[in-house]
Amino acid sequence: MKVVPFIVAASVVLLSACASTPSKTPSDTMAGAAPVTAGNGAAGSNNELKPAQPLPEVDARAAEAAAFAGVNGKSVYFDFDQSSIRDGDKSTVQAHANYLNKYKTKVLIQGNTDARGSREYNLALGQRRAESVKQGLEVLGVKPEQLEAVSLGKEKPRAQGTTEQDYAENRRADFVYP
Repeated sequence: MKVVPFIVAASVVLLSACASTPSKTPSDTMAGAAPVTAGNGAAGSNNELKPAQPLPEVDARAAEAAAFAGVNGKSVYFDFDQSSIRDGDKSTVQAHANYLNKYKTKVLIQGNTDARGSREYNLALGQRRAESVKQGLEVLGVKPEQLEAVSLGKEKPRAQGTTEQDYAENRRADFVYP
C-alpha cells in the first residue's frame, strides 16, 4: 500500500520538528545573571565564581564626560577694566585645572571685553584677561603646553545690549576645549 510510506514519512517529519527545539545550555540558564569569571583553580582559594568587573575604559569615559560636563560652559568673569580673577571665580579656575590635570587635554582661553573702549585697548585687555586665567591654571599645576591664551576683545559679545548687566556678561574669559 502506498499510504503506509506517506504515514511513515509524515511521522518522521513531525518527530524531527519536535527534536529541533534547542536544549538549554549553561548560558541559557544564566540569562539575567551577572557575568562570572573563574578563579585561578588553586584548592581552597579563589576557586569560586566571581562577578566580572566592568571594563575600566567604560568607567573612565563616563568619568571624563561627567568631569567635562562640570566645567563645560563655565566662564571666568571680570570687573570693569580689570584682568585679575575675582574671588567668586576662583572655584571655576580650580575646576578647569582639576579637569586639565586629570585628562591632559588642551584648552584655548579666549579673553573678552565689553563694548566700551577702542578696539586696540579691548584687544589688549582681553589678552591680559586670558593670560591671567592661564597663569592661574599654571599655578594650579596645569602644564603650559596645554594652554593657549588669545584675545577676542569686544568682537564676540555674549550679550548684545548696553546695560551694565550686558557689559558684565561680556567681561569674561571662555574655555574652548577641542
